[in-house]
Amino acid sequence: MNLSPPEQDRWFAEEVQPHETALRVYLRQRFPEVRDADDVVQESFVRMLGARHRGPIANTKAYLFAVAGNLARNLLQRSRVVPLGSLEGSEVASVADETSNTANQVSARQEAAVLLDAIDALPRRCREVFILVKLQGCSHQAAADRLGLSIQTVHAQIVRGLRKCTVYLRKHGVGKEGRP
Repeated sequence: MNLSPPEQDRWFAEEVQPHETALRVYLRQRFPEVRDADDVVQESFVRMLGARHRGPIANTKAYLFAVAGNLARNLLQRSRVVPLGSLEGSEVASVADETSNTANQVSARQEAAVLLDAIDALPRRCREVFILVKLQGCSHQAAADRLGLSIQTVHAQIVRGLRKCTVYLRKHGVGKEGRP
């Protein structure tokens, strides 16, 4: 989807940027260990622009928060890795054998991107419920209260979202049936 620069600027100013303050608060509350929340926010913006370039985003705020959460989790995961230089030779060899290689890491990132696309493809209500429960960690009851739904509806939307995401992932080569 090719947007003209003025259209892209308008979309960003109206749909993404208004959530910047709330996103910073979310990151500080949910990921207090992340030291560079500003970097996460900026990288989230960059990824949002890239995603918008590929096509419309149905729920900009939810997608933005999901992207930022994933970036923060990745940042925390990387910060917990012990540098190889601090290990002895035999320890390095054993760790190197056990860790996934670069190709596996790239594959995992690509699969995560496909998952975000699968979530973005869900129907609006289903996507809202799915993001609240599965990505933001809300309980089913909290999601029901927040969205004004019954708990049964939340359960049904989660099941629906899981099924649709599974089908989407397999269709795009992620999952048991999609792998050679």
